Amino acid sequence: MQKLVLPATKENMNCMTNFICDEARAFGFDYKSIFQIQLAAEEVLINVVNYAYPGANGDIEIRISPQENKEFEVKVIDSGIAFDPLAKEDPDITLPMEQRQIGGLGIFLVKKIMDDVHYNREGDRNILTFMKRLPPQGCIPKD
Repeated sequence: MQKLVLPATKENMNCMTNFICDEARAFGFDYKSIFQIQLAAEEVLINVVNYAYPGANGDIEIRISPQENKEFEVKVIDSGIAFDPLAKEDPDITLPMEQRQIGGLGIFLVKKIMDDVHYNREGDRNILTFMKRLPPQGCIPKD
């Protein structure tokens, strides 16, 4: 397991996403999968930076655990206010833009491009986990 803990600030976003992408690259993902992982990571991390610690400072802990079943697991942990981003209903993307609710598209995107996403609250900590499976050797990932 690899771990990084930094203050939850916009200034640390690049460092956090680079950490995740470097580990994904070492795990063996192709460019497209790394881009998807980066996109998911940015969405999850910016939500923590913007909303977890209103009026206060706090940290983000990132744990990366490659699994034996070729899953790349990323846990984003914070001690901010309790919030389950997966509890909100998915946005209706078939509606015209002017009729859509504000917010929720980022997490919707994360759920679409990752193989698994789940949330749990342990004590005073939010834990959002997202996973991407490494495609079998010789297979071309589908779009």
